[in-house]
Amino acid sequence: MAVNGAGGTPGGLGRFFLGLAMMVAGGYLFLNSIRVYHFFSLGYALHSFGPVRLTTGMTLIPLCLGLVMIFYNARTILGWLLFLGSLLAVCVGVIASIRFSLAGMSLFDLLVILTLLLGGLGLFLGSLRSQGSTT
Repeated sequence: MAVNGAGGTPGGLGRFFLGLAMMVAGGYLFLNSIRVYHFFSLGYALHSFGPVRLTTGMTLIPLCLGLVMIFYNARTILGWLLFLGSLLAVCVGVIASIRFSLAGMSLFDLLVILTLLLGGLGLFLGSLRSQGSTT
């Protein structure tokens, strides 16, 4: 009984795990070098309707009104719509205000990250195809 490697193909098991380890290491280094900033505040404009800006602070008004309606009568559909719609708007505002940037690094650091990511991907995908006949 022949032992199959990665993807059911003969051989390639070493390349599979080496490629997987390289991709994980490169992915970790890449994600570790990304800096996340946010600009969310109660005055952050979510939408603009001409000269009128809808800020995140304004979305808290229907949220609070919806909460009052829900606590007064939990079966009120309008209260649930106000609460859930405002909560969704606040969540969208938080996500929309996030900014990503790549941390300052040397060219060597960037080349190591790209080599690990792309070289690992090449080894990983190459291990899934047949390596020829083994006797």
